[in-house]
Amino acid sequence: MIQKLRRRLTLLVIGVLVVVTVLIVLSIDAMNRRNITSTANAALDMLAENEGRRPDLRFDWPAKPEDGEEPPEKPDGEEPPEKPDGTMPALDGNLPQPMNGRPDLGLSGAASVLASLSNAYTIRLDADGGVTEWSSDRADLYDDEQIQTFANEALAQNRASGRVGTQYYRLTGEGDGRLLIALDARLEFLSVRRALRSAALAASLACLLLSVGASLLIRRMLKPVQESFERQKQFVWDASHEFKTPLAVISANAELLSREVGPSEYLGYIQSEVKRTDALVQNLLTLARMDKGTVKAEMKRLDLSKALLGVALPFESTVFEAGRTLETDIPEGVFVRGDEAMLQQLAVILLSNALKYSNEGGTIRLMLSQKGRGATITVFNTGAGIAPENLEKIFDRFYREDLSHNSEAGGNGLGLAIARTIAEAHKGRIRAESHFGQDATFIVTLPG
Repeated sequence: MIQKLRRRLTLLVIGVLVVVTVLIVLSIDAMNRRNITSTANAALDMLAENEGRRPDLRFDWPAKPEDGEEPPEKPDGEEPPEKPDGTMPALDGNLPQPMNGRPDLGLSGAASVLASLSNAYTIRLDADGGVTEWSSDRADLYDDEQIQTFANEALAQNRASGRVGTQYYRLTGEGDGRLLIALDARLEFLSVRRALRSAALAASLACLLLSVGASLLIRRMLKPVQESFERQKQFVWDASHEFKTPLAVISANAELLSREVGPSEYLGYIQSEVKRTDALVQNLLTLARMDKGTVKAEMKRLDLSKALLGVALPFESTVFEAGRTLETDIPEGVFVRGDEAMLQQLAVILLSNALKYSNEGGTIRLMLSQKGRGATITVFNTGAGIAPENLEKIFDRFYREDLSHNSEAGGNGLGLAIARTIAEAHKGRIRAESHFGQDATFIVTLPG
């Protein structure tokens, strides 16, 4: 039980950590993509505002003179601007002549700086959407066919602005004067993907470390509970064995007194309580043996139909004497792997429970069905049923529902706990269903 609790808590914590990690990574990725989009839109706004401007000054750097040659004269007596470390001269905020020789369509220097995160280019379109001219600060990355394809895809979206793949665009003007301004953010999206991989790796390592730490912490937190549970099981084991001897002595002496003095109401009370206490001790011993692992299911292929019929037939007389009706639906040839004695004990527990809590003149039904390679045992009874909030609690040890598990019905709250232990020993599952105030059904699912 503690092992199962620890496993569930560990899985819950790990699940929460994984979900939080995924959300963090996805949030970082979404934020980076939003930043790219907002920056690209801001750059497109500036480029659109400057679409009609032309550079006021162009300058082509003269070729370096050969050895022995005179340097060329400076035009008009003016000093050329100093060349920076890059390949383009700084010309009062204006872009130089495009390197591909095509006409510059008006990208100002300020807009170029803002758009420096991406490759920027402009496209002139005719009324039919054909490209008449285009200009790019990185003309080596594109050709006429790629530019036309991009223009077609952008126009197909029928919007003034948008995105095609990694390229953002803004469409201005009308007719033959339309201008398509684009920013190619492929490098930025590549950086985002790299950042996403890095964030995912870091988050995964953090999640792994936190999961290991949480597992160790849960183990330490539950250690006192585990020790207490082990002491409880040992106490049940010892107490059950200690009770067996005095109960046997009391039962034997009561039997002798009954023979000497004859029938006695008080001796009948003693013998009845001795039997009830002996049944309790036997149930405690059964649970203690299962908890300690001294009783293990001998798994072998068995005819479950025959095993259940062996339980149901002797039970018919008991049900008849109690004024109830027993119905069976057990087809032949249902086989499973399991311990025959344990499965018969499980059926007896469920049938006894159904008889105990059925109504006067009610119906008890035992059914068996094949489910793939496994099987399902169902025990139904009419009666008060089980309250919805108690459907899981009834399998706890010593639990007795107030409405149905009363002193008149008897019982010690261990039968269903033993039934669940037997089902779990066979890697199966037991559950209860009920229409409160009408009936109750117990369903045992066994694997093949």
